[in-house]
Amino acid sequence: MKRRGEIVALLLVVTGVVLIWRGWNVRSAGPEPIRLVPVTVPAFDTGGTLTDAWADFDGDGDPDRFVGFNGAPSRLYRNDGTAGFTDVASVLHLDVEKRVRTSSWGDYDADGDPDLLLGYAGEAQALALWRNDGTAGFAEVASQVGLALDSAATRQASWVDVDGDGDLDLFLALRDGPNRLWRNDGGTFTDVTDATGIGDARRSVGAVWFDADGDGDMDAYVANMDGDANGLWLSSGGVYVDSASAWGLADGGRALGDEHQGTVRPCAVDYDGDGDLDLFTANYGKNGLFRNPGGGGTWENVAASVGLDTDSFFDTCIWGDVDHDGRPDLYVNGTVTGGTSYRDFLFRGEGGTFVDVTPPALGVEADHGATWVDFDRDGDLDLALTGSQENGMHLLFQNLMRPEYARHSLAVRVLDGEGHATRAGALVRIYVAGTRQVLASGLVDSGSGYDSQSGLPVTFGLTGAEPVDVEVVWPAAGRIETVREAGVDPEAHRGAALEVRVR
Repeated sequence: MKRRGEIVALLLVVTGVVLIWRGWNVRSAGPEPIRLVPVTVPAFDTGGTLTDAWADFDGDGDPDRFVGFNGAPSRLYRNDGTAGFTDVASVLHLDVEKRVRTSSWGDYDADGDPDLLLGYAGEAQALALWRNDGTAGFAEVASQVGLALDSAATRQASWVDVDGDGDLDLFLALRDGPNRLWRNDGGTFTDVTDATGIGDARRSVGAVWFDADGDGDMDAYVANMDGDANGLWLSSGGVYVDSASAWGLADGGRALGDEHQGTVRPCAVDYDGDGDLDLFTANYGKNGLFRNPGGGGTWENVAASVGLDTDSFFDTCIWGDVDHDGRPDLYVNGTVTGGTSYRDFLFRGEGGTFVDVTPPALGVEADHGATWVDFDRDGDLDLALTGSQENGMHLLFQNLMRPEYARHSLAVRVLDGEGHATRAGALVRIYVAGTRQVLASGLVDSGSGYDSQSGLPVTFGLTGAEPVDVEVVWPAAGRIETVREAGVDPEAHRGAALEVRVR
């Protein structure tokens, strides 16, 4: 894919943070650097956090942050814009003192606001569904709606419409038993695990849902640990078959059969800009990057050839265009295990290869999860991290790109025909206006971070502020629906997302 403009690089040290930025069509004075600096919120220094997830729970237009702790009361930070963040968990009844391993936002009752599913590690009540009742706070309704689960090692929970009937069903990966799938029947749930065949008993941790084979159904790539092979669960008529071996995706790039290796987090990304989704695996062992061949065939692991087969212990992968050059960049965070805290990596996309540009100041100890989120709505992606040990944290780093460069972006929020966020797993593409030249592609979150799912728009960096065409592809029960918005002006959507509705 051709890229526009001359690309230059600048290494800058800003407040102890070293970052790379590349500009395009810049003034003769040189490119504008990006500064990534910590947001000063004393509460964010608190450690013992495992998972966090972002969504606009109060409907005021900016993303709020839920943080789950390893036994301490959970926190829900309301984003108050320039006034900062306020923890409202106790006021809204979400300050649960549990070991929260799973946090996923999804509008299960299609009433227009996001609800929150939590999984508790080793607790007598393993699953909790907190219904968003607006100013009245959150009410726990798991047992009432058929989602009671007494004890389980919960990991990735994904809200996704697997049967194409318009509402969000629930998939849950389990570390200690068969994975589960519940069908949403108008606000109550029916366990369809056995009927669909998706109850994989391997030691699952992460999952991402998308239409892998392009047949109009949602499929799942599931990450397994302790040497177990990964699963690619392709849907056919509502029944799932594991095709990971046939597609070359079983090992995820690391060693099979080695109980010390496994895949923690799979990420779907269009790393090569060809308009389809490839798969990256954050592993215990060498990471993998599998190129989608398009039209069927074996997916090739190209991680070594592009510089991403790092051999370490990783918990999370997140992709986002942090420098607005039109190419996705990768952040992977090292876990803590065996008393060692493994380092994080920030890889900058170079158009076919990736370069380690990790800022030394981001080498935080014992971090666990990560999210790209434009919390200040200035157009560029900021970085949220969580930490698993008591000397960990849940920090937030703000990207201080100058406004004239930050505005070179577009956020796209995909909604259903009623204006509700029930389209997780939809594919969003942007094109050069009036052409079929793909600029970038992204997935509406169907499982991300560490055992989390956020209700965030798909955010694209652009090499300028020229109009683009936006296309949303939505798989629904064997059919593919496509909606296209032509001539979208990014300037018209500064500070807010473009909303695209699909039936």
